[in-house]
Amino acid sequence: MTDISLFESHLLSPEVQSQLPPGYTLRALRSNDYERGFLKVLEVLTEVGGHTKQEFTDQFNYMKKHNHEYFTITITEDSKDKVVAVGTIMVERKFVHKNGKVGHIEDIAVDGNQQGKKLGLRIIQALKYIGANTGCYKVILDCSEKNIPFYEKCGFKQKEVEMAWYVPTPKARL
Repeated sequence: MTDISLFESHLLSPEVQSQLPPGYTLRALRSNDYERGFLKVLEVLTEVGGHTKQEFTDQFNYMKKHNHEYFTITITEDSKDKVVAVGTIMVERKFVHKNGKVGHIEDIAVDGNQQGKKLGLRIIQALKYIGANTGCYKVILDCSEKNIPFYEKCGFKQKEVEMAWYVPTPKARL
């Protein structure tokens, strides 16, 4: 099966690629990244949900059809053909700022065995590059308090307050 990229490679920062450790590659999410452990890396963040290959493929195909809005990137360890870091920027079209665009960074994750190699920093830098090159007037993200110092090192400033409302779901019946 052909390995399809989520979006065109011209949106990937050559500078970020040059700053990765030897043997690591920055790239767009690919259709075969299910086998490369993409979802396993996300498990460092939260419950991912036991996707089947088909469920992953359906989500990938949806994002591919909307690849002017969804930009998920990975860093792979080439020798193992394994995804070791991930992140997404979603581009929102607004009426404010004369139909401006805002980039929303989500789901930054680095495999626990790969931490300390600045892969998280490189993911953020690459996503900021995508935001700038897709015409965003700002790039924003939400994070836990413990992660504020990391994101400040990435050039972000603390601003406003995050609020959340979780849709109530019925409890499973036993």
